[in-house]
Amino acid sequence: MKKNTQVFLIFLFVVLAQLTGAFPVFGDSAEPVPAVKEDKAAIAFADNMTDSMKRGAEQVTDDLRDQARSLFEYTPLGWDVDTLEYLYEQALDLPGKLPVLIEEILEQSRVLGVVGSIVVLVFLIAVIYSLIGRKRVLLRAEQIARPLFEKLPEELFPFLMLALLSVTAALIPLILFGAFSLIKAFIFYKAPWFLLTGRLLALWSIGALLISLIRGIVEQKIFFIQTEYGDTIFRLLRLTVLYVLFGIAVLWGAESFALREDFLAFLRFLIYLSIVLFLFFILLRKTAVLSLLPQLPGKSYEAFLKGFGKYYYPVMGLTLLTGVMWCFGYKRFSTVLWTKTWGIAAVYIGFSVVYHLVIRRLQRWEEKIDKADEHALAFVQSLKGFILYLSVTITVLVMADLLGILSPIRRVISFPLFSIGSSPFSLWIIAKAALIIVVFLYISRMLCAYLNYKIYPSMKVEPGTAYALDTFLKYFMMIIGAFISLEIVGFDFRALLVFAGAIGIGLGLALQSVASNLISGFAIIFGGKVRRGDWLEVGDTMGMVTNIDLRATKVRTRDNIEYIIPNADLMSNTIVNYTLSSPVIRLAVPFGVSYASDPRKIEQMVLETAEKEPAVMVSKKPEFRFIGYGDNSIDFQLLVWIDVRKTARRGIRSKLYFAMFETFSEHGIEIPFPQQDVHFRTGIPWDRFGKPESA
Repeated sequence: MKKNTQVFLIFLFVVLAQLTGAFPVFGDSAEPVPAVKEDKAAIAFADNMTDSMKRGAEQVTDDLRDQARSLFEYTPLGWDVDTLEYLYEQALDLPGKLPVLIEEILEQSRVLGVVGSIVVLVFLIAVIYSLIGRKRVLLRAEQIARPLFEKLPEELFPFLMLALLSVTAALIPLILFGAFSLIKAFIFYKAPWFLLTGRLLALWSIGALLISLIRGIVEQKIFFIQTEYGDTIFRLLRLTVLYVLFGIAVLWGAESFALREDFLAFLRFLIYLSIVLFLFFILLRKTAVLSLLPQLPGKSYEAFLKGFGKYYYPVMGLTLLTGVMWCFGYKRFSTVLWTKTWGIAAVYIGFSVVYHLVIRRLQRWEEKIDKADEHALAFVQSLKGFILYLSVTITVLVMADLLGILSPIRRVISFPLFSIGSSPFSLWIIAKAALIIVVFLYISRMLCAYLNYKIYPSMKVEPGTAYALDTFLKYFMMIIGAFISLEIVGFDFRALLVFAGAIGIGLGLALQSVASNLISGFAIIFGGKVRRGDWLEVGDTMGMVTNIDLRATKVRTRDNIEYIIPNADLMSNTIVNYTLSSPVIRLAVPFGVSYASDPRKIEQMVLETAEKEPAVMVSKKPEFRFIGYGDNSIDFQLLVWIDVRKTARRGIRSKLYFAMFETFSEHGIEIPFPQQDVHFRTGIPWDRFGKPESA
């Protein structure tokens, strides 16, 4: 250990010397090496990082203060007391202007002529039919499409039906709008009411589409909505849409006839204020509104629903207040507040719904997969992990951007920590590189899992070769991800040339064992002699290879003990691979019986006993051998074939001994044990010299 520490210190000293240019590397000339572009250290830590961070924080604070001041900028309403007086005068003069309005309508009808009147009449008939026969059209479209959609995946059926019914509901106004556009292209009639008709047809199409979408979402309970107030919710939302569309239509009508600008501004104010109040009274129905929120699993989402329900009325009160403020000219403040509250909530709910839709689809697929298919399950799990990572990352970034903290955070942590060559590195750059590398990590996992799930079985690739390819792909994707992330963040790869000499010296000194294990790891992975799943015996250790890394190999014994064996040891020592060509091995079970037993009878009994054991291979029959004559027994040997992956040698030997003992006991076969007989002779006296005395 002390020697390794010294070697490492020498290596570290050489690396620092190479990076800082303190003295030439071994083997270089004494003359200084000219710099390529500029004379600066390869790795240089930034000076005054605290001051840089402080300056960035102060700048961000000033920007936030300026933004806070601009929140309360007032936008003029565009109307005043003179506007109210104008409206009062126009209201008083309205009865006298009715004949003029009637004359204007008659003049427009004469300009249209008979054909134009017929066209207008057709439009009116189509509108009336669309209102009366809408249900009939929707029912017919559903009857035609249902048999076709039922052949598609079950989870897509409600969405396809929703899209079909929505388009069908807006079909008549869309046809009318298309016909109007065609007529407008052939005639040069620019009357305000005629142009307004086209805009109202487009508005009608949008309204029909929205109402049909609301009806389908509430009635078919898609997007995880499980509301018990379907009819109430639909009526409230339909009334809201109709009221908003009516306000827009009135505003467009006023704009089409070129009324005074202050009058239009006052009209907008009244319409916007009425919409805010109308929405507020609808949102007071807490239970019905909360039932519209999707019911999704997950602790974070459940906490969100619980918190929203708890503070529902204060939130609605704040929304009303900001809505009124928006109507009275404080539009920036209200818009920013809505973005940071309702916008973030909408983003969170939307991403949660999309995520759970995808996960539910994967779960249904996972339920159809055989639980014994580990590769298919691994592919599904890797896909779930990748989707979760993307969902969380994108949601957090979008929410941080809506909150307005993403840009300040980026600016605060963008000060350089150090530089490699001419490439500065900051916390922001490191974070972006890490996010990209994690993406490539998930992609490599999914790719390997898919290859094991689909490609390798179809191409009949051996498990060892498949594992070698997976290992190569994993490291290759990680290297590609690292290079791409560095390229994206603007890293100058020429700075890596500085490390070439240091790495070579390091491999020769402190990294000898590491380099040896790495090279041995590549030799093992691509050599095909040791594969994952093989049963090895190294010394006194026997177990299954569970993982082969570039540095070490993991072996798990039948006692669930894991051994981490350096790859260099595997390459240098003799190992026994029981499953290199075939996992079937022959096992010898020695035993002995007394000399009073018949060997042929023993052979028959032992072979029958071995054939009854389930762990013994049926394809290869057991064998019986007469070994020899022992001191106390005649010795035999039973040879059986077993699958070493499924059966332990000691376990099957124990079972066979138990079975043979029971068989020998039933047939009275004696199993001898070593013994000695001592005989004493009496009646002959002996003298002290060991000779018999005379009588």
